[in-house]
Amino acid sequence: MQGDPQSTKSKAWLEEFERRRAKALAMGNPEKLNARREAGILNARQRLDCLLDEESFNEFGLFATSHRPEMREKTPADGKIAGFGRVNGRPVAVVSNDFTVLGASSSVINGKKMKHIRDVAASRGMPMVCLGESAGARMPDRMGASGRAILGQDPVEFRRCREMPLVSALLGDCYGSSTWYACMSDFTVMRKGATMAVASSRVTSIAINQTVDPEELGGWRLHTEKTGLVDYAEASDEEALAVVKRYLSYMPQHQGEAPPTADSPIRPDNADDAILDLLPESRSQVYDSRKIVAAIVDHDSVFEMKPRFGRSIVTALARIGGRVVGVIANNPMVRGGSIDVDAMRKATSFIVHCDSFNIPLVFLVDQPGFLIGVDGEKRWAPGRIMNWMNALSLVTVPRIAITLRKNYGQAYLNMGGGRNSDVSAAWPSADYGFMDPRVGVNVLHGLKREDDPERFDQLANEISNDSSAYALAALFESHSVLDPRDTSRFIASALDIHCGGPTKGVGRHHLANWPTSF
Repeated sequence: MQGDPQSTKSKAWLEEFERRRAKALAMGNPEKLNARREAGILNARQRLDCLLDEESFNEFGLFATSHRPEMREKTPADGKIAGFGRVNGRPVAVVSNDFTVLGASSSVINGKKMKHIRDVAASRGMPMVCLGESAGARMPDRMGASGRAILGQDPVEFRRCREMPLVSALLGDCYGSSTWYACMSDFTVMRKGATMAVASSRVTSIAINQTVDPEELGGWRLHTEKTGLVDYAEASDEEALAVVKRYLSYMPQHQGEAPPTADSPIRPDNADDAILDLLPESRSQVYDSRKIVAAIVDHDSVFEMKPRFGRSIVTALARIGGRVVGVIANNPMVRGGSIDVDAMRKATSFIVHCDSFNIPLVFLVDQPGFLIGVDGEKRWAPGRIMNWMNALSLVTVPRIAITLRKNYGQAYLNMGGGRNSDVSAAWPSADYGFMDPRVGVNVLHGLKREDDPERFDQLANEISNDSSAYALAALFESHSVLDPRDTSRFIASALDIHCGGPTKGVGRHHLANWPTSF
């Protein structure tokens, strides 16, 4: 008996579908895939398996290929794997570059895929994660007048209005689109051994006619310690993707909602008392402010941002009473807490980040002022200070400032002093002088201690008393003087007051289009 013609036809369709699907899923060059496996480096699809919840990936563009007829059979998924999935149950948009397909080079078709994913993420309200590894532009698509004509078809491709969190993981050689998206991202992590630059070391060497080391051109030390473009560097793909997951756990899905809350853990019995041991009695003795941050916030909730960059300031996401906050703390362990240009950039960037995603700001202040000197002036220190002040003046999330010890000079305003915070308090150890009292005696009275020790100490004490926590509280320029052990409870109460109401903790996002790299 002859088979049903319709059934035979359907089977042929299915066979073609399975053949095309299998070819796309097989990715690019088998030798390259084997080499990655032997090196312990994940391929583009394995990275998605590592990042996303099991079986949550919905791929868009599996059957896309190069628009050039001669390249169609060589470009499965056109080198960029794109779609939507979930991380810890929450929706995300993802693009994973497949370096085994023409180095994941940017082309006409995969550019359309990225645009679709980005537009959906922005309009439907979900984070976008870019898993970067790319060789830059695909030359046949970019050469000549026709190549120029395809550029700029999306005039808002590089507009960043922070509708949703944008995250990049740099997991190999990253040039072209992987670099551009990393520089626009709110958070970037890098695998050690990866590179990020405008162009490869080979191209750069030819352009400048000298040998260029890839690590010096765009390695993890450069970007975590010097440029500040990368937040974290990790040893493996798996570790880098775990950091991405942790970052997302602090973030709202989009700018129109508050960050997710967590159950408030029970504070250890000795947590508050430990704070008293962390702050030295002597004003000149240094300490690690990260330990004080950890003692104030919920246990094990600190997620530091850019820990290797601008280290005289600590910026961290954390939780207090289960609510996400952004902490900016001076760190006397580095330059005595003096704020240098890199720390200015870091603080301003973090303020923009927190305000854009409805994260209240907590300043923990112990700073002797801005680091002055020729190098800072050459690096535009006054402009950086004013950038910071401009950003702070545009903030619409709650701002809470706690002065722990020194709070001197113009930096008093940058760290939330005056009307630059909604809640202001101080520990009894706070000193609101314009400068160190010993320096003040010399500036105001032209007196050195060796000239008249008794008179010098008397004048120094007068200056200290006039700038104490109680002196400022008496003028109601500080709302309270705190027992340091009550700091966590005080901040939690302030958050209850300022994060409620009709806005439900969502700000007005005046900083949403502030540059991510400046």
